[in-house]
Amino acid sequence: MDFLEKAFGFESAMAMPGPDGKLIHGAVKYKGEVIAMFGPEDACDNPKASKSPASSKTDCPIMLYVYCDDVDALWARAKAAGATVISEPADMFWGDRTAELGDVDGYRWMFATNVVDFDESKMPKNDLNL
Repeated sequence: MDFLEKAFGFESAMAMPGPDGKLIHGAVKYKGEVIAMFGPEDACDNPKASKSPASSKTDCPIMLYVYCDDVDALWARAKAAGATVISEPADMFWGDRTAELGDVDGYRWMFATNVVDFDESKMPKNDLNL
């Protein structure tokens, strides 16, 4: 949670300690809204408990997309705090300026600032005609 607060500017919404004082469940909020709840891998004695991408040495199969006021400033803050840079800020055809970052557990976060309205004429063409 400390990393998410320092790198991405999230705020602690709730931190539930276990009997040993270690975090077993937490939640973070952004702009006053809870956006994620989580717990550490070792929060229970379940041998089938899921592992993070970092400890399982796998790529994260999902990406969390979060709108922010200034993606360039957030990217610089997160990079300085030790986030893994997956992509630098760039303008996307759908009108958002985005940057992708990885947290200490290997989860992928894409932050975006909407800079223009979507213009279908700028959508890339591909062989699937999507």
